Amino acid sequence: MPVVGPVRRTAARLAALMVVTLALGVGAVPAGAASAAPLAKAPDTDHEGGTAKLRDQLDAASKGWLDARTALARSTKRQQELATQLKTIEGELGVRDAKVGEIAVVAYRTGRFGTAAALLSSRDPENFMDRAAALGQVAANEDRAVRGLLETRDQATRTKTALDGEIVEQRKQVLVMAKRKEQAEKALEVAAAEARRAATQRSTSASAGGSGSGGTSTANAKPAPRNSDGSWPSESCSVDDPTPADGCITPRTLHALQQAKAAGFTRYVSCHRSGGSGEHPKGRACDFAAQKGGFGGDATGGDKTYGNNLAAYFIRNADRLAVLYVIWYREIWLPSSGWKSYSGAGGDPSSDHTNHVHLSVY
Repeated sequence: MPVVGPVRRTAARLAALMVVTLALGVGAVPAGAASAAPLAKAPDTDHEGGTAKLRDQLDAASKGWLDARTALARSTKRQQELATQLKTIEGELGVRDAKVGEIAVVAYRTGRFGTAAALLSSRDPENFMDRAAALGQVAANEDRAVRGLLETRDQATRTKTALDGEIVEQRKQVLVMAKRKEQAEKALEVAAAEARRAATQRSTSASAGGSGSGGTSTANAKPAPRNSDGSWPSESCSVDDPTPADGCITPRTLHALQQAKAAGFTRYVSCHRSGGSGEHPKGRACDFAAQKGGFGGDATGGDKTYGNNLAAYFIRNADRLAVLYVIWYREIWLPSSGWKSYSGAGGDPSSDHTNHVHLSVY
C-alpha cells in the first residue's frame, strides 16, 4: 500500500506529459504518419536560413524584377498596337492625300473664276440657286477632305510620338530588370562571403547543392488571376491555411498549394508561421517536405528526387504561379537569375533546405 502514492504520482506525471505532448504535436505530423521520424524543427520556428536582411533583399529584388517584366510586356503589347494603328493611319493618309491632290488639280484647271462662270451661265434664278447650292456642297466636301488630311497627319504624328515613348519605356524597364537582377545576386554574394567566414566550424559546403536544376516536370499549373494590365493584384493574408500549420495565407499562395497537389505533390506541407521573418508570417510562403513523414533529415534517394521534381514544377510554372523564389538543397532559384548557391544557412536540414522545398509567391 505505501507504493500507491508514488504510483499515482507517476501516472499523473505521465498523463500530464501526454497532454503537453499532444498539445504541442497536434497537426505536426500528417495522418497516417505517426510512425514517421519527427520534424527536425517545429514549424513555428524561423529556420529558413540566411538572414532577415537577405530575405528582404531577395523579396524586393524579385518583386521589382517581376514588376518590370510585367511593365515591359505591357509596353511591348502597346508598341505592337501602336505600330498596327500607325500602319492603318498611314494608309488612310495616302488616300486622303490623293483626294486632296485631285481637288488641287481640278482647282488649277478651272481657275479662280470657274465658280463665278458656272453661276453666271445660269439662265434663270432657280437654276442659279441650284448651281450655287451644288457649288457650296462641292466646296464643303473639299474643305472636309483637306481638314481630314490634316487631322490624319496629326494623328500619325501623335502615334509616332507614342510609339517612340513606348520604346523609351521598354529600355527603362530592361534597365530596371538588370538592376534588380544585380541586386539579388549581390545580396547572395555578400551572404556567401559572410557564410564562408562564419562556417569554418562545419564541414557542410553550400557548393554541395546543385540538385535544384536536376528535377523534371511536365505538368502545367492553372494561371493565378491577374489584373487586366497583366500585373499581380495586391493580396493580404486573408484565407485559412489548410495545412497543419494553421493561420492564414494569401489566395495566390493557396492557389499554388492546390496546383502542386493537383500535379501529384501531396506530401506534408506547412505554410503560415506566426514568428520570424520572411514570407511565412505574411502567408506568402509554404514549405513542402521531401519525406512522406514531414521534416526529417537530409532527403536522399526517392525523397530527394521528389524534391527535385517539385522544385522543377514550381520553376516550370513560375510565371503562372507568381513565384518569387524557390529554395532547395542549399540553392535558390530566382526568376531573374536562375539557380544560385544559397549560403548563410545554419548547417541543419531545415535551414539548409535539404529536407523541404521552400516556395515564396508574389
